[in-house]
Amino acid sequence: MRSLRDNNGLLLPDEARLTRFGSLLRSTSLDELPELWNVLRGEMSLVGPRPLMMEYLPLYTVFQSRRHEVRPGITGWAQVNGRNRIEWHTRFVMDVWYVDNHSFRLDLKILAMTVGQVLKRQDVSAKHTITMPPFQGEQ
Repeated sequence: MRSLRDNNGLLLPDEARLTRFGSLLRSTSLDELPELWNVLRGEMSLVGPRPLMMEYLPLYTVFQSRRHEVRPGITGWAQVNGRNRIEWHTRFVMDVWYVDNHSFRLDLKILAMTVGQVLKRQDVSAKHTITMPPFQGEQ
């Protein structure tokens, strides 16, 4: 992404800053490959709730915070069931469902479903935008 800024010095929206190459990386999910390093270091898992921005932490409800009871993952239940197409509330519900139901068998299912999602380039972008809108907390 380019670091284009407005007259006030604030970064422009992702849509304005994304390069063609960046768009290709995102649509093929190749932009996620560097996270394999975090898996090798033991900081992440292949499967688990996707890590979110630290600035969202104070906005979580007690229920939403449960997503941190397992190690974050490169892919997860929310990613194979809508990815960036689903609303924030639904994403958190799916993340907590994974926390309550995670197993080796479920992880294998999620990994297989992820391959299908990536090959189809399905649900990479949220509706009418190239990225997920920022999390604002429960409305």
